Amino acid sequence: MPLLIRLVPVVFVLLWSTGFIGARYAMPWAEPFAFLAVRFGLTIILLALLLAAISWRAMDRRQAVHAMIAGALIHGVYLGGVFWAIRNGMPAGLSALIVGLQPLATAMLATAFLGERLTAKHWAGMALGLAGVAIVLAPKLGALGGVTAATLASSILAMLAISAGTVWQKRFVASGDLVVGTIWQYVGGVALMLVATLAFETQTYQLTGELVFAMAWLVLVLSLGAIFLLMYLIREGEVAKVSSLFFLVPSVTALVAWLLFDETLNAVQIAGMVLTTIGVAVATRKAQPGTRARASK
Repeated sequence: MPLLIRLVPVVFVLLWSTGFIGARYAMPWAEPFAFLAVRFGLTIILLALLLAAISWRAMDRRQAVHAMIAGALIHGVYLGGVFWAIRNGMPAGLSALIVGLQPLATAMLATAFLGERLTAKHWAGMALGLAGVAIVLAPKLGALGGVTAATLASSILAMLAISAGTVWQKRFVASGDLVVGTIWQYVGGVALMLVATLAFETQTYQLTGELVFAMAWLVLVLSLGAIFLLMYLIREGEVAKVSSLFFLVPSVTALVAWLLFDETLNAVQIAGMVLTTIGVAVATRKAQPGTRARASK
């Protein structure tokens, strides 16, 4: 069991990094807010069926509302912002770089609202991680034609939303039942996406194999698998350290794109991946027993 627990961050990064596959396949065939509303709705149905097979404990009304707020931020505003920006021309590499600032924003919020103490080692690790992300994504930043005030604001809003949602989850919801809390999260997310699609979209789509694949992948792998792992990591660890894992996502995504879509991957990008990995290792490494005691002498 300890080995499986240690593998949770690795599996989370691998699963989360595949999210771009669904976005890449789905966005030509469906509008972003309508697509996400259906995705979240299907996830709620599957989680409700899961409750019939497991033991669970209900949440009180206050905690359920907090879970809905966290879900509206993490699922609704974050994913809605990223999907909308990319559909409207924002280069995926630039959007990923902006969202890559999330660990820094989360660390600042965790310090302010959760009382987490960040050491110089942690800040140095995050600086290395951000530098590595910039190196990995640099070749993808050439085409900036889709960068407008609206798409830039959407990407920045998405980054701030997942940072705030992560801190909100840790502060108000972390002690609740994992499955029930996730259901309430998606209730918050689907409510926001329904309002957004009714206000700004036509709800039209073209049913294709790519769209069906993207929906199935994102529901089963991301909305269930990766999100459960993220909620577990938030519950068991410090938010700032958990968020540092997101630095690894662009590197793993670049590797997946190289394997599946024959996208280029040069030596400089590989060096950036190594730098990012070192940064995350520095930021998340636990102090050895006795280190603090020796340092205080």
